[in-house]
Amino acid sequence: MIMYYIISKGIFSGMKIAITGKGGVGKTTLASLLSHLFAAEGKRVIAVDADPDANLASALGISGEQARKVVPLAEMTELVEERTGAKPGSMGVVFTLNPKVDDLPESIGYHFNGIVLLIMGKPKTAASGCYCPENVLLRRLLRHLVVERNEVVIVDMEAGIEHLTRGTAEAVDAFIVVVEPGQRSIQTAKTIKEMAEKLGVKKVFVVANKLRSNEDFNFIRDTIGDMELIGSITFNDAILAADIKGCSPYSYSPESVAEVKEIKENIEKSLSQ
Repeated sequence: MIMYYIISKGIFSGMKIAITGKGGVGKTTLASLLSHLFAAEGKRVIAVDADPDANLASALGISGEQARKVVPLAEMTELVEERTGAKPGSMGVVFTLNPKVDDLPESIGYHFNGIVLLIMGKPKTAASGCYCPENVLLRRLLRHLVVERNEVVIVDMEAGIEHLTRGTAEAVDAFIVVVEPGQRSIQTAKTIKEMAEKLGVKKVFVVANKLRSNEDFNFIRDTIGDMELIGSITFNDAILAADIKGCSPYSYSPESVAEVKEIKENIEKSLSQ
């Protein structure tokens, strides 16, 4: 697998970004804004909603009516059985461990403004780590997206890294933990960092979100340890207004867009060094 970043000359290939953090810190907002910013540059973007509480579609600006038509992969029972050879929920049976997935982004993804949205969902019959057909398919697809594709892939994850295996985690270029001012958010970030290191992630970035003052920024900067603070986003009522109206913050909060654009540039700069 060849990946390269020569930002000054405009050469770019296959950036893979995973975003996680404590619930409610703004992971989905960051994922949606980064997706739109890369797409606006003409990049091919695959946005993956890997959080069981899926709401990336709304954050991207997809209407509620259309979003309800996007079936999570884990709930596509016929597809799961077709690709793995076993029905969803099956345990203790023989099924394919390396199912075909390379056609799925194009065939089941929702195409929207240069972005392909994939909603992973979660097996209903067992925990995320279960050795069941649907979980095998989810993990195989995620590995394919991160390791084998050349598009920009942005994964909006739950408050942890359960979907990642070691080989997939090692291939992530930018592993971002979103934090907000508060001890619980910082503790979650440190726990995630420890988990990420065990999976081979070499560098963990932090984005400080919902900042209301310089004191908020200083608190996060001084408590995240050796994680790199890659940027910050101030608290903005426009983000809340966009959520209430079911709109994307990308078209509703230019100040936040500018801050995330700077975060994007900082990521690119860090990866090009």
